Amino acid sequence: MGSASDCWQRLVRSIVFHFWLKTQASRFMPLIVQKFGGTSLGTGERLQNVARIVQSGATDHQPIVVVSAMSSYTKAEGTTSRLLEAGQQALANGPFFQILDLVEQAHFEALEQAIPDPEIQEEIREFVHQELQALKSFLDAIHVIREISPRSQDLIVGTGERLSARLLSGVLRSMGVEAEYTDLSEILSNGGDTNDEAFYQQLQHAIRAKLPSTHCVPVVTGFIGFVPGGIIERIGRGYTDLTAALIAAELQAEELQIWKEVDGIFSADPRKVPNAHVLDAISPTEAAELTYFGSEVIHPFTMERAIQHKVAIRIKNTFAPEKPGTVIVPEGMDDDALATRRLQNRVAVAVTTKNHVRVVNVNSNRMLHASGFIGQVFDAFRKHKVVIDLISTSEVNISCTIDKSDRLDELVEDLGALGDVTLKHDRAILSLVGEGMQAHVGVAGRMFSALASAEVNIELITQGASEINISCVIQQQDAATAIQAVHQHFLEG
Repeated sequence: MGSASDCWQRLVRSIVFHFWLKTQASRFMPLIVQKFGGTSLGTGERLQNVARIVQSGATDHQPIVVVSAMSSYTKAEGTTSRLLEAGQQALANGPFFQILDLVEQAHFEALEQAIPDPEIQEEIREFVHQELQALKSFLDAIHVIREISPRSQDLIVGTGERLSARLLSGVLRSMGVEAEYTDLSEILSNGGDTNDEAFYQQLQHAIRAKLPSTHCVPVVTGFIGFVPGGIIERIGRGYTDLTAALIAAELQAEELQIWKEVDGIFSADPRKVPNAHVLDAISPTEAAELTYFGSEVIHPFTMERAIQHKVAIRIKNTFAPEKPGTVIVPEGMDDDALATRRLQNRVAVAVTTKNHVRVVNVNSNRMLHASGFIGQVFDAFRKHKVVIDLISTSEVNISCTIDKSDRLDELVEDLGALGDVTLKHDRAILSLVGEGMQAHVGVAGRMFSALASAEVNIELITQGASEINISCVIQQQDAATAIQAVHQHFLEG
């Protein structure tokens, strides 16, 4: 029988060996990047639910978690909206301190509900308090100088992701998961051009260097620092999705999971079409078309980064994690999947509407045989930074659909020098999307017949060169009737 010292040494070696095995196993487990939206994190109960999802995923994968700022039920009540409001109140000599106190209170309530460990709870409470005290001092300075630059606005909104990432890492630790808060707020300290591919490559490498090298679950801020012109203006409120995609692309993750409050991507908006169903898989081109024409599928920048690096994207429901969700297949639909669609006679996968658009018509006989006329029209749009969704031309007419613009009057004035300009408000773009349309004749005719049967008038028609999208402009008041009619004709039964 060995001595007590020998027994102790064997125990220590056993523990060390067990830890080494665990570390080695984690090195070879496939990597997943899990991004959670603000509503998924909005209460203590929801934070615990997200932590259980991460814990479950860690049994057979190495997860990296990316978070948005906490949000309760609506964007207006969310942390990011409140932080932006606090900035505006500081500018207008308003009660910005009170708004930040509400943010602090919401985070304190969530951590008290989600973290039973008093030591971890106090540690995070102090972090939240210090972050918001620093922001109060910053807004106090803005109150004095009466100016918010894009860089200042980025600094304000970035606080939200630091708070939620720190909080979730604490919840995971209280559940026994090795988690490490990872702040990416200063990755973009020098800015960069969001239209430059080299910018994204450098950003990916910088993020890799910032991620922890030890065996743990990194909980990463979705905010990555200053973007010239402002991160919300240049990228949008979906910038946290982009951060997740950059990590997934750089580390060649098996899958990028975007956790939302829906079961996946639907064949139509289920609020408008009761028989809409969840799609099991779609191609990147189908997803891009749906996103552009009204469906809130995924941020285009996000999809581009992941798909370019052959990373599958899966949309899943935080509140129903057992459901498979929808996967955006990086290589596109394979022959078997397309064959299954053909057997089901599904030439399309989804129909969507982009609402409350305007139609600009420019009519001029000077267009006939006039070199450079269309270029002059486009120059006017470029000058006033008005984005065109659809365009249709004839010998004497150009029709374009546009979304929102603060410079519409100036645009119309400039176009008036080129021809007679008319403007139609309260229109909607209806789009039928699907790769199966490429191999079928008469899809457009069937679509227009379905709309005619529903007594919906079509004002403008376009079809892209890829032949996976047929779009038309209708009156906004007909949008609900139109989407139900087209869905019933192509996607039901």
